[in-house]
Amino acid sequence: MIEVVFDEATSLKQELDSFLVQRPDFSPYQHSAWRHSVAAAYGFAAGVITYRSEGQLRGFLPFNRVHDPFGRQQVVSLPFCDLGAAIAMDSSVIAQLEQAFVQLGTTVIRGCELRQQVSELEGTALDGRKVAMQLQLPNNSAELLASYVPKLRSQIKKAEKNGLTVEIATDPSLVAQFYRVYAANMHRLGSPPHSLKWFEQVAATYAAADSLLLCVVKYADQVVGAGFVLRVGSRAVIPWASTLAEYNHLAPNMLLYWSIQSWLADHGIHYFDFGRSTFGEGTYRFKKQWGAQPVPLKWTKYKTTGQPEVEQATAAPSRVRPLLETIWRTLPEPMMTSLGSKLRRYITL
Repeated sequence: MIEVVFDEATSLKQELDSFLVQRPDFSPYQHSAWRHSVAAAYGFAAGVITYRSEGQLRGFLPFNRVHDPFGRQQVVSLPFCDLGAAIAMDSSVIAQLEQAFVQLGTTVIRGCELRQQVSELEGTALDGRKVAMQLQLPNNSAELLASYVPKLRSQIKKAEKNGLTVEIATDPSLVAQFYRVYAANMHRLGSPPHSLKWFEQVAATYAAADSLLLCVVKYADQVVGAGFVLRVGSRAVIPWASTLAEYNHLAPNMLLYWSIQSWLADHGIHYFDFGRSTFGEGTYRFKKQWGAQPVPLKWTKYKTTGQPEVEQATAAPSRVRPLLETIWRTLPEPMMTSLGSKLRRYITL
């Protein structure tokens, strides 16, 4: 039996989260903390489609019902992250959950969007595509360090010799420090930032499930790098990481990512998702040097008719985007952060 549930009861959340961590291929984004953080911070209703057979839960598909500034609704699995999609005991259940999700999309004006990982694309088929960069971690940080090539180990040591230090927390205490670096980096990139409220909500919700890790890198008393990690069961993902460009010569990024991965390896995390990159580009190469491997991402939009929109394997360069980024960068950072955070809720990337 398939059922669509909005604002599920605590008992159902617990059942779904317990089911999630028993599956071999889940993501921390599929944990109830994500969709309910979206609902609490941005007001986009959280929902889930469940599939039961003889009373036993066999799968579910999480989503949020979002809307644009004009109130036009769309259901997304899941917004503001790389993937959502169904998690189930077998492929037949996944197919039925996806069919129910597409049907749900026919009830709203902008249809639906399903964000998945795929495995059938290889080699040159990945050129220009978005991929998730994923790494299987060893049993401890000593094994992890030994797996690195000498050049990578020397870059980590360089950061330490430059006087950089690290602070790690599994509660929300470092959110404000993280946000200062994140907002400054978004201003430099010319990209609207999420609000501080968003990060406070995500941190509080995941921390309540013992699933948060925050890491900041400091030079003297100045925070120069920061990462925000979600960890559920044996898996972790880093949705956001930033450094202050004027301190990049000290290699804070190297110490940040090493500190996060070493902590995860020493605390029973076996899989680390470095997040989304375009195959072959700069952030892809940075993540690949740590040993991460690409997993193709497939985001499919469905019309209100239930038909999929034609997928573009690689997005054409936007002529408008560089202009908008330049305009954003010219705004004073406080103004850009305030205005951008109001707009960011409507940009579900």
